[in-house]
Amino acid sequence: MKIEKMLKRYRVDHGQHFRLKDHDPADTHGLESELKPQAKELLASGVQELSRLQDVLAAQDGWGLLLIFQAMDAAGKDGTIKHVMSGVNPQGVQVWSFKAPSAEELQHGYLWRTMKAMPERGHIGIFNRSYYEEVLVVRVHPQILESQKLPKSLVTKHIWQERFEDINNFERYLTRNGTAVVKFFLHVSKKEQKRRFMERLDTPDKNWKFSSSDVKERQCWDEYQEAYEDMIGHTASEHAPWYVVPADNKWFTRLVVSQAVVDALKGMNLKYPKVSGVERAALAEARRQLKGE
Repeated sequence: MKIEKMLKRYRVDHGQHFRLKDHDPADTHGLESELKPQAKELLASGVQELSRLQDVLAAQDGWGLLLIFQAMDAAGKDGTIKHVMSGVNPQGVQVWSFKAPSAEELQHGYLWRTMKAMPERGHIGIFNRSYYEEVLVVRVHPQILESQKLPKSLVTKHIWQERFEDINNFERYLTRNGTAVVKFFLHVSKKEQKRRFMERLDTPDKNWKFSSSDVKERQCWDEYQEAYEDMIGHTASEHAPWYVVPADNKWFTRLVVSQAVVDALKGMNLKYPKVSGVERAALAEARRQLKGE
């Protein structure tokens, strides 16, 4: 299986003609259910390679990597993050889950709280939801704008296009300053979301995962699909691509995400820092002293 071909299938870096209906949430790129062991092997090798590359990322201490996850409820964001990042050093990973803005955050522009959470050089940052909520949930529920304290003159019919422009400029700024950006939309079908909701209701140990608001948001399914399509179409770029990842089969979702993260790290051309002549001499002296003990 050629990983490059698989990733190209789901990567969107030019959104002009993007249509969400062209992407099947149940797609597995020809890997059927009986071939799951093969997928597990590919996932395991991806996790192992990710661990190796993370070590070089930390040693080089130049690049940072930001991973953004967006999805409808029950699409599997938490599980994907957990499995894909299972082999990395937790000291080099920062995970942020952005909920409704706090009173302090509402006193600033919508990018402020995420600016503070950007990964350091040598680190991987993960946003479980992000500033993209401002062109998703806020767009589907425009009454939220009223709580954001924006001057009325700025809330026009062009506000979503303006936010797309702001986000594009922000992500260009990040990449020009050494933070690579990779974005994932976990694309789950309405039918599969219902099945997962029912599973949460029917399984006592999973009841805690369910919220009555989940059903309320599901009633806005079509509006969210339109918002996601417009968002991806306007914010996909070569420097900050979207991956529209089929999410009806969790094992395949994790495989695509793990390989995309590895691909992003490989694209940084990471190498361990070279040791200078002076440093090599110091290492030789340290070796001599240790041997002489």
